[in-house]
Amino acid sequence: MDKVVNSPEQAVADIAPGSSIAISGFSVDHGFAASLIVALRNQGTRDLCVVCNSLGAPGQLRPQILVENKQVSRLIASFSARPGVPTDAERQIAAGELALELVPQGTLVERLRAGGSGIAAFYTRTSVDTDVAQGKETRDFNGQRHVMETGLTVDYAFLRAFRADRAGNLEFRGGNQNFNPSFAKAARVAIVEVDEIVEAGEIPPERVDLPGIFVSRVVLRTVQTEAPNPTRKKGRGQDTLRTYHGKPGMARQDIARRAALLLDEHSYVNLGVGLPTLITNYLGQRDVTLHAENGIMGYGPLVSDQDFNRDHYNASGEFVGLRPGASFFDSVTSFEMARSGKLAAVVLGAYQVGESGDLANWSTPNMVGGGIGGAMDLVASNSRLIILMEHTDGKGQPKLVKRCSYPLTAHSRVDTVVTDLALLRRVNGRFRIDEVARGFDVDEVRALMEMDVDVAEQLGVMQDAFAAGSDIE
Repeated sequence: MDKVVNSPEQAVADIAPGSSIAISGFSVDHGFAASLIVALRNQGTRDLCVVCNSLGAPGQLRPQILVENKQVSRLIASFSARPGVPTDAERQIAAGELALELVPQGTLVERLRAGGSGIAAFYTRTSVDTDVAQGKETRDFNGQRHVMETGLTVDYAFLRAFRADRAGNLEFRGGNQNFNPSFAKAARVAIVEVDEIVEAGEIPPERVDLPGIFVSRVVLRTVQTEAPNPTRKKGRGQDTLRTYHGKPGMARQDIARRAALLLDEHSYVNLGVGLPTLITNYLGQRDVTLHAENGIMGYGPLVSDQDFNRDHYNASGEFVGLRPGASFFDSVTSFEMARSGKLAAVVLGAYQVGESGDLANWSTPNMVGGGIGGAMDLVASNSRLIILMEHTDGKGQPKLVKRCSYPLTAHSRVDTVVTDLALLRRVNGRFRIDEVARGFDVDEVRALMEMDVDVAEQLGVMQDAFAAGSDIE
């Protein structure tokens, strides 16, 4: 059985108008099937339904170029927009030219896995009490409300792997399994783009990450993406200081440093994108095992020199080192770990936190769509939820509010908040200020909040915990 085709153009030639295509890839350019995407762009097939994690930014060889070429009429994704990165997709969505269905990341891969397994629907705690659940059937199991999600199948899937044999067996490297297995299983025709094709039997059976029964066509990569840069900066710098009452708050790196001390020894912890990723640099040799939803467990500090592996990256697409005992897996497995409660803690950023512990971190009122990502699935269990953020937004408006005005990620789930001015814990349903940043008093901190909070009898100073080397309870 020989599944090799001669070119990307040949591999996509039968994709007809109105087809649905699941395009795998997570955070890094080289993880996308760029040759297949470009071939489909050049072919010009229109009225496509694209299923993906995100479209990517303008200029990247990702599904975004199909939208820019007006080939997509429907999008099913976890991200349609990101703050500060305007795209043609947002314009088309706003104009009603592109239909959008936003799906939490873990739910997306589970829907495709279910569809490929012949499972029509399933129930999940993910998205309960959020806009995503509107209009969907809900049902109680063991006293907890669940949302029904339907299985999802597609006509085609574009995959990216390191190596394939002529029978379609695939081998991935590092964190590049991510969406590939679930997308392949859901597709009538799965097409994989690879760096190397070998004869059947040359990939040892124990290194076959996806059996060839799920793969229809294999093609060699012809389009090279930009080489990764481990020193690239994302977002605002670690040392940026926001000013309050004429005084600087703590640096972002110190927010992360304080949060690192909140993590228990011998625990598994997920770090969300943005500020939480800085925690990796402040764990040292502590027994804290880091998990990322793209499919990596046991990673270490961010890599900032040339001694990096381009297939070792976290959910932010930042390159990381590996600690002894690290492992790789696909995104379905990754979210199984999260929803089942195997993680001791989840650390995320936020736009707003409400007085009752509500979290809003995926969309703002001025965004067209938004970026749910993996957050809703990550907080669906009873894992401890720690939020890192600046105390106010860029316009000086409170982020610790009475009620969230932004769309909710989760209701009544936040346990701890660390800002550049304070550390707050939710005790018996109410937030309590346990520490403030040096140079600020509790009245100054409370003046920059909407929510009503308690104050600890023994109020601490956040920076004092650094010297102590452990959490101050």
